[in-house]
Amino acid sequence: MAIINNMMKIIDNDVNDLKQGLHPQNLSFWYKKIINETIEMAPPWLQDKIKVHQDPILTMKFNLDISKRAVRYFMIVVDNNLDQMPYSTKLYFLKVQEVLATEMDKSLV
Repeated sequence: MAIINNMMKIIDNDVNDLKQGLHPQNLSFWYKKIINETIEMAPPWLQDKIKVHQDPILTMKFNLDISKRAVRYFMIVVDNNLDQMPYSTKLYFLKVQEVLATEMDKSLV
């Protein structure tokens, strides 16, 4: 019985960690960190073209306002931060990278 209780606690902790990783405040923290590092990395003439806006009503919705020329800096910074993110946050930002890559590919065609 103790083994089952231990397993249930582990599963419960894993689920809570996954939920926290997708909490709007957590995503907002990582977006701010990534945007700030992207701005630091980008050349001065691109720095004002890198922004993110969190929807005040749909708090899990973020609008990334970034110049096509700055996307590569954003992608590098996301890659540099993935190992520090909670698992579900990492998956979220991997999807953001995938969507950005797809949009960049569309603009090249």
